[in-house]
Amino acid sequence: MAEDLVPQELRVLVAVADRGSFTAAAEALGLTQSAVSHAVRGCERKLGAVLFERGRRGAAPTAAGERVVGHARRILRLLAALPGEARQGEPGGPRGKVRIVAFRSAAGRVLPTVLARLAVSCPELEPEVRVVRDLGRGTAGEVADGRADLALATLGAAIPAGLVSAPLYREGYALAHQQGHPDPRSLPLVDWDENCGSYTADWWRRQDWIPPATINVSDDTVVLSLAAQGLGMAIMPMLTLDRLPDGLAVTDLGPERPSRQVGYVTTPELARTAAVRAVVRELRAVALPAGASAER
Repeated sequence: MAEDLVPQELRVLVAVADRGSFTAAAEALGLTQSAVSHAVRGCERKLGAVLFERGRRGAAPTAAGERVVGHARRILRLLAALPGEARQGEPGGPRGKVRIVAFRSAAGRVLPTVLARLAVSCPELEPEVRVVRDLGRGTAGEVADGRADLALATLGAAIPAGLVSAPLYREGYALAHQQGHPDPRSLPLVDWDENCGSYTADWWRRQDWIPPATINVSDDTVVLSLAAQGLGMAIMPMLTLDRLPDGLAVTDLGPERPSRQVGYVTTPELARTAAVRAVVRELRAVALPAGASAER
């Protein structure tokens, strides 16, 4: 009976998941609470699974509900893209919204040029950009959950099943430390939450000179400021080191330095839409910033 689901039912599921209660979802959609409850029960009956745990504090998606809501967001996004797809070939190129997510350094160093090119080549396109921390499921998880159409993501990390990805560039790591320090490798380690992953872990374990981090922060700019003051050293990706604070120096880690592969991630169905194809085309066309090498 899943084929009997209608878009309004999918909108109800997404609203309940996003707002955490049937009452809030009803207010957002302009419906009564009983109408929302009826729609959710109907979806559960058609799918043969409980989608939400009901309680005094609201409604939380079950594991099945998380998966279904992710698919619902993606289906609704495809429906929203249909008018633009129908007008392909008209002057002005693809039109409508395209939702892009990226981690901070990619958003700051890669996307501005891409967006400037899109403004010229596709003036009717409306990019929406969000910065998402490179933790857990990261930017790729936003695509899998239907909250974004395309992500710039670290490809060495696990990409959720069912998505498509392709590499764009490889970014090396370097040692950041106070200028003029005679032995920067002797300094304590300053680190931040997003800095390590499967792409650096093997290299990291082989380096007997790297001590455990004595300072952990949540922002890479804080890491650089602390290192510039001589409070520690930091091992950082190169695009994070493009604008150094006063007093900071960068030392190469040698030919076997770690690196991470960055690429784009989208869904198979959105990969065929004109809007996502336009973004990918400009991503592949831009000149890469210093510290990144192309991967095709």
